[in-house]
Amino acid sequence: MTQREIHYTGAELELFAAANAAVAQIPPAFPLTATVAVNPYLGQAGQGRAITAERLARVGGLRVTISREDVAAKIATGEILDDDLEVAAELHGLSVASLRDAAQTEAARFAPLPTVANLAQVQTGVDWSALIEERIGLWAAGHFDEGQAFWPAPKLPAFAAWRAFAARDLTPGIAGLPDLNALATALPNDEKLAFAELCARLEVTPADAPLYFHRLLMTLGGWAQIARCKGWLAERDGGREISAFGLLTARLAWDVALLDHFGAELQAAWDNARTSYAKPLDPTPDTLLDVALQEAADRAAERRLAEALQGAPNKAAERRPTFQAAFCIDVRSEVFRRALEATDPDTDTIGFAGFFGLAVNHTAAASDTVEARAPVLLNPGVTTIDTPEADADLATRIENRATRAWGRFKMAAVSAFAFVEAAGPLYVGKLVRDANGVGKPVKPGKVPMAEGLDLPTRIATGATVLKAMSLTENFGKIVLLAGHGAHVTNAPHASALQCGACGGHAGDVNARLLASFLNDEEVREGMRAQGIDVPSDTLFLAGLHDTVSDGVTLYTDDVDTSAHTQELTRLTSALARAGELARAERQARLPRAQAADTILTRGNDWSELRPEWGLAGCNAFIAAPRHRSAGDTLGGRSFLHSYDWRKDEGFGVLELILTAPVVVASWISLQYHGSAVAPEAFGAGNKLLHNVVGGIGVLEGAGGNARAGLPWQSVHDGEQLQHSPERLSVVVEAPREAISTVLDKHAGLAALFDNGWLSLHVMDDSGQITWRYERGTWQPVGGTAKQAAAA
Repeated sequence: MTQREIHYTGAELELFAAANAAVAQIPPAFPLTATVAVNPYLGQAGQGRAITAERLARVGGLRVTISREDVAAKIATGEILDDDLEVAAELHGLSVASLRDAAQTEAARFAPLPTVANLAQVQTGVDWSALIEERIGLWAAGHFDEGQAFWPAPKLPAFAAWRAFAARDLTPGIAGLPDLNALATALPNDEKLAFAELCARLEVTPADAPLYFHRLLMTLGGWAQIARCKGWLAERDGGREISAFGLLTARLAWDVALLDHFGAELQAAWDNARTSYAKPLDPTPDTLLDVALQEAADRAAERRLAEALQGAPNKAAERRPTFQAAFCIDVRSEVFRRALEATDPDTDTIGFAGFFGLAVNHTAAASDTVEARAPVLLNPGVTTIDTPEADADLATRIENRATRAWGRFKMAAVSAFAFVEAAGPLYVGKLVRDANGVGKPVKPGKVPMAEGLDLPTRIATGATVLKAMSLTENFGKIVLLAGHGAHVTNAPHASALQCGACGGHAGDVNARLLASFLNDEEVREGMRAQGIDVPSDTLFLAGLHDTVSDGVTLYTDDVDTSAHTQELTRLTSALARAGELARAERQARLPRAQAADTILTRGNDWSELRPEWGLAGCNAFIAAPRHRSAGDTLGGRSFLHSYDWRKDEGFGVLELILTAPVVVASWISLQYHGSAVAPEAFGAGNKLLHNVVGGIGVLEGAGGNARAGLPWQSVHDGEQLQHSPERLSVVVEAPREAISTVLDKHAGLAALFDNGWLSLHVMDDSGQITWRYERGTWQPVGGTAKQAAAA
C-alpha cells in the first residue's frame, strides 16, 4: 500500500494535530556556531503566564517564576512595595496578606505527570527514564551531528534513523527490556504510520494527547529543542521539517515497549495515570501565588525604571556634533555609550539594531561556511564575501585547511593517544600563554563585498537605514557605525556573547558594508532626492566594539581618512578613555576583577568561566531620542533604540521597532529568565562539566540529553543570581494611538503584552513614563492598583 492510499481515521488526524501542537510548544535551540537567544516560552506566548506555569509544572515539574526567597528579600529591602503587592494581588484575585505569607513559606514541589517509564520505575526499581535519555541521546548525537563526527551517520529521516539504530541496540535488552529491538524492527519505517500504531497501543486519545506528547518531548531536553529548531527554520522559510515529530515517535516506542514487557500491572497504572493528562489546565493555588509574586517583582522593576528616567527637555542641543556613534541596542552598549558621551561631550550616540538593517549571508575569506548575519526572524536576501588579494586568499585558504586537517588528526581515534605522548611537550608554551591570558591577535579581516546589489538598491537601503535611525539631518564630521562582538577563548557558547541581531556573529560585516554604501557619492546623490543630504565632509567609519574588553577597532583602511586626521585622532582617544571608564564600571560586578585592567585579558583566558556577563540583568527596552535618557545611569540593563516619532511619517519605523527589535529583545530577556528560574530545562548546566556534542550543543557530562539555553555561570556568580528574573519593560516615546494601531495589526505582538510576557509604557515629551498599556487599554502611570487590575 502506498502512502497515498492510506486513509487515517478522524481520531488519528486529531492525534497528528496534537503532536504538531506539542512540537510547537518546544522552543528551538540553535547550534553552537550561531547560538541565538530564544524565548523558552515561545510556544506558550499566546497564553497567560499562570496557564504556562501550570502547563510546565505538569509536563516538566518546572517552576518558572522568581523564587519566593528572592521575593521575600526584595520585600525586606523595600525593592517591592505594598503598591506592587496590591496590583499583583488584584490581578490574580488574591490578598496582599496571602502574598506576604507565601513569600515567607517554602514553595511546593511540582511533580510532573508520569510517563509509562516513570510508572515502570516505580514497579521495577529501574530508572528507565535515565536509560531512555542515554540511548536516545547516543543516537541523536550522531543523527544531528553537524561536522564533529569523523564517521557521519547516514542521512535518513529522524524516525527511520532511530528505528535502524534501535533495532540493533543491545543495551535495552541487557538492562531488562528485550522487547525494544523487536518493536523497532516490526514498526513501519514511515513515521506517521508508526505514530498511529504506537498511539493505538498506548490507547492515547485526543483528550489526553496534547499534554502527554508535550511531556514526552520535555523528557528529551535539548534534543527536542534541536529538532524543533530545524522545523522552526523550515517554517520561517515556508517549508516543513519533521525531525521533532520523528523524535516524539521514537519516544512513544519506548513507552510501548515498557508497557508490553511489564504487563497488566503496569497497564493498570498507565490507565489510571492517563486520565490526568486530560484535566483542564487550571492553575493550582500554589501556582497562582507564585505567578502573583512574580507580578509584584515585575511591577517593582517597572517602578524603579520610571524613577531612573529623570526626564529631559523636548529638544536636543542645537549644534552640529563632531561625532555621531551608532552602537547596537544591546544593553552592554549602554555603559560604553554613557562613558563615551562623558568623555567627549561633542559626541552624540545612537542606538540601532546591530545588523544595521542589512541581513546578509556572509562567507569569510578562505572559508566554505555561510554565516547568516541577521536576526533569526529574517531570512537574509543579500550575499557578501570577503575580498582579499588573490595571493593572500590562497595563503589563508591553505593555512585554514592545514589547521583543520591537523586538528582532525589530533582527535582521530587511531592517533589521539599517541599524539598526546609524542607532541604533548610542544604545547607547553601554548598552555603557559593561555593560562596567562595571552592570546593571538584577532585579524580585522577584509572589506566585505555585496553581490548583486545595484545602485538603486544601495540608495534605497541607505535611506531606509538612516530614516530608521532617525538620522536624516545634522550629520557629524565622523559617523561611527560600531557593530559589536565578543572575543573569548575555550568557550563552547562563545557565539551567545556575540550580536543577537547578527545571528550570533559579530556585527563588523554589516557595519562595514553599510559604511561603504553611505560613503559612496552616487548613493549620497540618490539619497538627496529622498530628502537626506549628507554633507561632503561627513565620513562614515565602521568599527567593532568588543564587549569583553570594551576596546573599539576602527576599520580605517576601508576608507580614505586623510581629510579627517585631527577628528580621527580625537575620536580614537575618546574611545580609549571611554573603554577605561566602562571597564571600571563593569569590573565591580565581575568576579575576580579587582582592577579594571584585568578585564582586558579575560577574553584570552582559557580557564575563565565568566569573561563577561553578557546581557544578564537586562530588563528594559527604550525607544526614544537619546537625550531623553542621556545622563541617566541605567546600569547596563537597558536596550536603547534611538527613535524620533516626529520624523516617522506613517509610523512605519515604529511598526518595525515593535515587531523586530522589541521581539528580539524579548527573546533575550526571556532566555535569561528561563535559564535563571528553570535551569534544569532551559539552561545549559555547569560549564565545568560540558562536552561539545555534534558541533551543535553540549552535554553535561558524558551522555544523555543535550543541554540548551545559557550555562549556570552566565546567570549566577556562585553566590547569587546576576540576572534578576523580571519582565522586560518596553518604553516608547510615541502617540498612544499610533502604538495601538501597530498592536491591532499584529496580534502575536499584542499577545506578548496582553498575556504579561512584556509590559508596554509610553514616555512623554519630557522624558517621563506617563502611560501603561493594560490589556488593550491605556492607564495613567500612578493610577490605583484596582484600576490597573480591572483594565
